[in-house]
Amino acid sequence: MQKRTYCLICLLILCLGLTTVSSLQAQMATKSKPTVYTYVAEWSVPRAQWADMVKADEQDRPLLDKLVGDGTLTGYGAYTNLIHQEGEPTHGTWFTATSEGNLLKALEAIYAQPGLVTAPVQGASKHWDQILTGDVYGSKPGNSKDGYLTWSSWQIKPGEMRNYTELTKKVIVPVLDKLLAEGTITSYGQLVEDYHQQKLGTIYDYFTVPDAASLDKANKALEDLFEGPALGDAFRAMTEREGHRDFLTRLRFMVSK
Repeated sequence: MQKRTYCLICLLILCLGLTTVSSLQAQMATKSKPTVYTYVAEWSVPRAQWADMVKADEQDRPLLDKLVGDGTLTGYGAYTNLIHQEGEPTHGTWFTATSEGNLLKALEAIYAQPGLVTAPVQGASKHWDQILTGDVYGSKPGNSKDGYLTWSSWQIKPGEMRNYTELTKKVIVPVLDKLLAEGTITSYGQLVEDYHQQKLGTIYDYFTVPDAASLDKANKALEDLFEGPALGDAFRAMTEREGHRDFLTRLRFMVSK
């Protein structure tokens, strides 16, 4: 009798455990966002032609506005690097979509406009492309000029990518959402390569701000968050120390649908 009762209790605990796991999985599923796809183009422009590159990016905007208007794209932007390294990008642009198909549709539309891809400044510059993807993001709809875009690249240890992403969603995203709601930041996200050009496990965390004071405020909020040893230790355990880099760029324009 006692053995039978013990078995029933174990079965009940197992059922409750499975119910709890299913409930947690359902909660996580409801919190996940649709995947976003981002095409990034970067250029290493000779200093004497920086103004020409800015003009070339401005010429792209009417077509990009049309693609946002018809739903092909969900946004786009352009930036200029503020921390320069020899042979590395000085300028960059991006556009985003809800599918790879729409991303490629936009790219083909750009290629179909010869003047947008054959500017002399582009022919004189080294060039890199990436296609990135992710489901951790947020942004304020609208158009903005100026401000800053900052991002960090991390090398995640093998087998830790899911843990890194889930910890980001649980601990960092609530802070970023608060900063977004109050206007300190205008967008944020976490992206990985969809077609790998870098080492496997590379991840990019970014946010944009409207001005330098907002950048200070956002950085302080994140620094305070990482002051707790438990969080800092957790992130250090999941990342390779040598694989980390920081970037700071001037945001020339950004459109978010």
